Amino acid sequence: MLTENVRLQFVTHCTDRFSYVESARLALFGGCRWIQLRMKETEERLFEENALVVQQMCKEFGATFIIDDNVLLAKRIKADGVHLGKNDMPIAEARKILGEGFIVGGTVNSFEDILYHLQGSMPDYFGCGPFRFTSTKKNLSPILGYEGYKEILRKMRDANIRIPLVAIGGIAKEDIPGLLKCGVDGIALSGSILRASNPIEEMREIADILFNDK
Repeated sequence: MLTENVRLQFVTHCTDRFSYVESARLALFGGCRWIQLRMKETEERLFEENALVVQQMCKEFGATFIIDDNVLLAKRIKADGVHLGKNDMPIAEARKILGEGFIVGGTVNSFEDILYHLQGSMPDYFGCGPFRFTSTKKNLSPILGYEGYKEILRKMRDANIRIPLVAIGGIAKEDIPGLLKCGVDGIALSGSILRASNPIEEMREIADILFNDK
């Protein structure tokens, strides 16, 4: 079920300029075809209302729709999948609830985190970060930088672990070529898109870098 869409992901964020839904719309118009709806500390009813709107938008654009953390909501509205943070429900438990028809991704910060996840169930991808400091996430894990990704990917190759690894956390357009050289399978963005003077054009330029790199 995992597709080429995994190569460029957008994680929704609310700013003074844009709502969660508007941020997703900008990313879609800019060519991103993987949207993760992240609405931490949001009341369930409001989360579901936004999820249904973004889900419909994703269907219209042929995009993958992922819900952050809320496994039961993902199952209830039949999202494409769920992304689980390090302190969220274990991947194995989410898989039991959702079954095999859903994408399940997990956040990691180290090779040890990857091994921990693999003890229970096989995720479809890892969101690995942060690359650098980001203000869009609380309780930030240690910064990885280019060398951190190189080390994790080397250990994955040595252990014959072939799960896609997506870099996330404070990534800007100019960082992407270096991250691709490290060997990551995809890039996840949020704040750098919404801070751009023209978010749609910024996403288009990034999509061009990622999908014409191969």
